[in-house]
Amino acid sequence: MTKPKIVGYFTAWSIYARSFNVSDIDATKLTHINYAFFNLDSNGKVFSGDNWADTDKHFEGDSWNEEGNNLYGNLKQLALLKKKYRHLKILISIGGWTWSTNFGSVTANPVTRKNLVDSLVKLVKDFYIDGIDIDWEYPKTPQEGENYVKLVRELRIELDNYAKEIEERIPFLITAAMPCGPDNYNKIPLEEFSKYVNYLNLMAYDFSGSWSEITGHQSNLYDFLGIPLSVNKAVTDYLKSRVPKNKIVIGIPMYGRAFENTEGIGAKFNGIGSGSFEPGIYDYKVLPRDENSKEIYIEQLGASYSYNPVTKELITYDSPQVIGEKIKFIKDKKLNGVMFWDLSSDLSTNNTRSLLLNAFNGFNSLEHLDDSVNHLNYPLSIYDNVKKQFN
Repeated sequence: MTKPKIVGYFTAWSIYARSFNVSDIDATKLTHINYAFFNLDSNGKVFSGDNWADTDKHFEGDSWNEEGNNLYGNLKQLALLKKKYRHLKILISIGGWTWSTNFGSVTANPVTRKNLVDSLVKLVKDFYIDGIDIDWEYPKTPQEGENYVKLVRELRIELDNYAKEIEERIPFLITAAMPCGPDNYNKIPLEEFSKYVNYLNLMAYDFSGSWSEITGHQSNLYDFLGIPLSVNKAVTDYLKSRVPKNKIVIGIPMYGRAFENTEGIGAKFNGIGSGSFEPGIYDYKVLPRDENSKEIYIEQLGASYSYNPVTKELITYDSPQVIGEKIKFIKDKKLNGVMFWDLSSDLSTNNTRSLLLNAFNGFNSLEHLDDSVNHLNYPLSIYDNVKKQFN
């Protein structure tokens, strides 16, 4: 049996206004960290979206007079973290909502697709990571879905070749962030796609928001008001498409989506509020927002929200109770764990309301989770300190 995973996204921009660094991550409660995001150009070359954050920034303990060409930034911090915690695997995530523009054209052409594969393998060689997470949002046509399969198939071959070249017995990982809307996932040949990836992170959130006609749940486990958007609906369709259940990881939001001037769930609304860092989106750690906001859990939907009858503000998010319900669902269906977007928005794991803590406790500790060891040997890296394993 495949042991379940707890995957957390850590974003490059967390270190700015959010003041959340790698040193703030509780690595004892995670099996994988996806570092978001790297970008790709129209020729298929993958590149850092923020050199200073990714590779250049000197953190506490980093030398300013180390000889040679050395890796710093968040990626060095993550490398040191996985060196300390051998069960922790680090992946670089490519694309995301903002940087998915070039996937379609790049994967359509065998030449640029090969450039992309080579570029992704080079990331693994250079950056002390255990694999690649692809976050293409989203293939627009069935042909783009077919090209997506070609990409992961070719990447699987080249990553395996690289592992052989350096005599590494543990394969490098390929994962993908996957849609939960039928319009998007029906364009991807899911059964074929799943053959070449280690697991799929289902983005099981943003089911409702500023674009909705009425207030709704953004990450409900079961269908709400007959709207066929739920975690269960997406999982059912993925399983019907013959994706192995042990390759499905359920994404959970560490944020809430707000609706203003509303009478409650399923009602009209006007406005979405200021949010923590962007309009309409509040970090989970500030929810519920005040003493007038009551947290409501709806067991039959596997969903929760807060409502303030004074300000008429409703925020949809996952409470610890919902996490418990989702872990039970994952265990019952023998799925492969949870993924969180993103780690900066959670409470500290010292707090009993931390979503990460509740997920970890739901799986009954690390020995019941994926404790496969990470990679430490990167002899072909362009960075001297990576080649020396930071010794």
